[in-house]
Amino acid sequence: MLLFIVLAAIAALLLLITWAKWHPFVALITVAFGVGLVTGMPLDQIVQTIKDGLGNTLGFIAIVLALGTMLGKMMAESGGAERIARTLIQRFGEKNVHWAMMFVAFLVGIPVFFQVGFVLLIPLIYTIAKHTGVSLVRIGVPLVAGLSVVHGLVPPHPAAMAAVGIFKADVGLTILYSIIVGLPVAVIAGPVYGKWIGDKIHKTVPKELSDQLVVDRTEAELPGFWNTTFTILLPVILMLIASFAKIQLPEKDGTRVVLEFIGDPIVSLLIATVYSFFSLGYFRGLNKDKILELTNNCLAPTASILLVIGAGGAFNKVLLESGVGDYIAKLATQSHVSPIFLGWLIAALIRVATGSATVSMMTAAGIVAPIAAAIPGTSAELLVLATGAGSLILSHVNDSGFWMIKEYFGMSVKETLMTWTALETIIAVAALPLILLLDLIV
Repeated sequence: MLLFIVLAAIAALLLLITWAKWHPFVALITVAFGVGLVTGMPLDQIVQTIKDGLGNTLGFIAIVLALGTMLGKMMAESGGAERIARTLIQRFGEKNVHWAMMFVAFLVGIPVFFQVGFVLLIPLIYTIAKHTGVSLVRIGVPLVAGLSVVHGLVPPHPAAMAAVGIFKADVGLTILYSIIVGLPVAVIAGPVYGKWIGDKIHKTVPKELSDQLVVDRTEAELPGFWNTTFTILLPVILMLIASFAKIQLPEKDGTRVVLEFIGDPIVSLLIATVYSFFSLGYFRGLNKDKILELTNNCLAPTASILLVIGAGGAFNKVLLESGVGDYIAKLATQSHVSPIFLGWLIAALIRVATGSATVSMMTAAGIVAPIAAAIPGTSAELLVLATGAGSLILSHVNDSGFWMIKEYFGMSVKETLMTWTALETIIAVAALPLILLLDLIV
């Protein structure tokens, strides 16, 4: 009966989002109430459980999301993203510009949403394509591959950070493993696949969009490469240092306590954001009023993603408190199915049905977390990567990202399926064996 409830809840969730066209936040909260009622939870407990699940999730992720968005906005407005792109393109050369764009996306994508990173970098893609005559597809595919890998696998992205909280994973180790898995996957889906498909689909820059977006800045208007790179990577560096301190130093060692404090995701992002106000703001000529305006305006677009993540946390909490999670964990333990593969599979199925990577990752994490807790030796960090990888698979017409890529690259639906949908699927499928291989080692 409990297994049937879970399947019915997922089916209801998919129908509400895809057929009824409800907002995922409303759908997740509604289904969470339904699960609580059907499993016999007391009415007051259902309400409290949903409030606790949503509050506990947002208590952490809201701060991370706000600080990360501000850091990304400072990078965008200062010209930092353009500086990184120009420098790497100079180092790689025009013939290898598709490799440069993958690394640009991997770096720039760390503090920003996929959509923000794409819109931020698309003017550079247009400029390079016009200057070199290279197909927009050949240099665009590596860009979106790099952004997508970071979006799905690498904290401090919101869904990945929320999954870290649900699985109780170590942030620093998750980042380390995500880079080990993410870089080779980005290479396969980006420069390698991009070169092959770019030779078959040649697209020039859409003139209307190019006229609106391409703005030439002088070298003097851009911040330094190393200054920008250090600012972006500062939170990642602090989190990794904290994880190594946890492994190498005794538990009550004073140095370890301090390093763990500054390496906490909230503290490290706060340090990096405040540092960016100076390194990419005041020192670059932006006054305090302009920085306040930028940091105010950048928060509004994050509201929707924040609500969906919070509702995912509420759904997860109801599954745990109702006993459904424990039952599924017992079934999975008896069946000997790998929790890592199960997390990937559930996330993949929900992604195909709903089109939302965030919804699929949060739902899969809520279902798989009790299973992982019941099976000793399961790596929480690799579970984050597995659900993240599965949540990227087979993006198609029910995903807003599909239509964004189609329009900016001036492609038909068929061409978008051959480029964007294919590269997303390559990322998801290529990441799984690497994650399973890493599981054997760690």
